[in-house]
Amino acid sequence: MNFLSLLALCLLMVFAGLILFFADRARKDDVPRLRPISAFETLQTLLAQSVEAGRRLHLSLGTGGIANATTAETLAGLTALDYLAHQTVAAGAAPLVTTSDPVVMLMAQEQLRQAYQPSYVGQTYTATEVRWLSTQPAAYAAGVMDVLASEDLGGNVLLGHFGDEYLLVSEPAYRLNPPQETVAAAADPNVLPYVYTSASKGLWGEEMFAVGAYLAKKPFHIGSLLAQDTVRWLVGVVILVGVVLRAFGVVG
Repeated sequence: MNFLSLLALCLLMVFAGLILFFADRARKDDVPRLRPISAFETLQTLLAQSVEAGRRLHLSLGTGGIANATTAETLAGLTALDYLAHQTVAAGAAPLVTTSDPVVMLMAQEQLRQAYQPSYVGQTYTATEVRWLSTQPAAYAAGVMDVLASEDLGGNVLLGHFGDEYLLVSEPAYRLNPPQETVAAAADPNVLPYVYTSASKGLWGEEMFAVGAYLAKKPFHIGSLLAQDTVRWLVGVVILVGVVLRAFGVVG
């Protein structure tokens, strides 16, 4: 094993240890306060308003899938679905979910089914609450446009992988009078300008991967978030020390 491989292994072990440490602290509610992100606050407000009005939220999981380059973005959307489902099922306002990947559709259906497990009186799970529209991005966007135009929705949440089709997905909600409240996220830098111009609130880049920490308050999600910040500081300090030592000729 060469030096770089050994260094990477040590860093991985430190990172894993930090996750376990902060997750244990999170279970005891003994962690630093996470910085506020307005999009998550808006989403919680939108959720409360939709439940009070008896209207469903629309959650688009985007055009990504599982076991490819878009996996992380898709899992972030599914994490949001898990939170939204458990918060709304009891009120009979389970979210309406759209996706373009059949495997993601099955995973979303299972998450909704599990949300109904407590057997809420009068609430019955139906698989049609999750809709597979098309594997083609443009066709999927057209299907979402039809859903937004024909359904009485309390808000629009776009959280998953999107490309240029994002403009078509977000346009119907933006053109309503008044515009429908939309919370959107994007990890692709090319899509971020579209989110900025069309969504009420946006999650920028890595913010979308903090759904489990900010909404569901899951210990391991919080631990991962704090571990990432700690490792960033450690790497930054090491780089700074290295620059100073090199500047004074201590190291070559």
